[in-house]
Amino acid sequence: MIAETNGRLPCMIAVSGTSGSGKTTLSRELARVLGGLHFSLDHYYRDLSHLAPQERAACNFDDPAMLEAELLSVQLAALAQGGAIDRPVYDFATHSRVAGASQRVHPQPVILVEGLFSFAYSAIRPLYHFSVYVDAPDALCLERRLRRDVEERGRTAESVLRQYAETVRPCGMTYVRPLAAQMDLVLDGSDPLDYKVELVVSALRRKGLWPFADGNQ
Repeated sequence: MIAETNGRLPCMIAVSGTSGSGKTTLSRELARVLGGLHFSLDHYYRDLSHLAPQERAACNFDDPAMLEAELLSVQLAALAQGGAIDRPVYDFATHSRVAGASQRVHPQPVILVEGLFSFAYSAIRPLYHFSVYVDAPDALCLERRLRRDVEERGRTAESVLRQYAETVRPCGMTYVRPLAAQMDLVLDGSDPLDYKVELVVSALRRKGLWPFADGNQ
C-alpha cells in the first residue's frame, strides 16, 4: 500500500558485510535515524524441518544457497513498489521456519535490507537506490560473533570457533567480501556507530535520497 509511505515509493538500501562486521547494529540505528524499516535477510533461510536435527546443524548457513532467494526477490520487489508482504518467521534454535506463521510487513519511507547476501543476488540489485558495505578485520568479526552466539544463541565457544574457521570465514572471503567493490559506500566497521551513521546520511544527502523531496522518488 503506497499510502504507508505517504505516497512515495520506498528508498531501498542494501547493507552488507561479513558476519560480525557490525552491519546489523548499523542498520538498526539507520532505521531509527531515518524513520525506516530494518529488514533482515535472516528470515529467509530455507526451512530444514525435513532434516534430522543433527543434519540441520551440520548445514553450511554461510552459503548464499541456504537462503530462499526466489521468495526474497518477490517480496522485496513488492515492498519496493509500496506493497505489504507476509514474511516467513524463522527459528534459529531449530533451523526451521515456524509452521503456519508469518509476519505482516508494511513498507516504510526507507528500507534497510541487511544481511550477508543483501547484495549477492543479481535479481534484487536493481531494486536498490544505495548500497553500504561494512568492512571489519577478522579478529573483530570473530570477537563479536563469539559474544553474540554464546550470549544470545546458547552456543558453546568451541562450536562457534570451529564454525567460524570451517565455514564462516571461508564463505565470507568467497561470497561477501568481493561485493565491497560493487557497492556505493564502504565503511570501517571498527569506527564509532554515530560516525558511520553520519557517513551514510551524508552520502544519501549528496545523492538526493534524503531528506525526501515532495512527490515520488
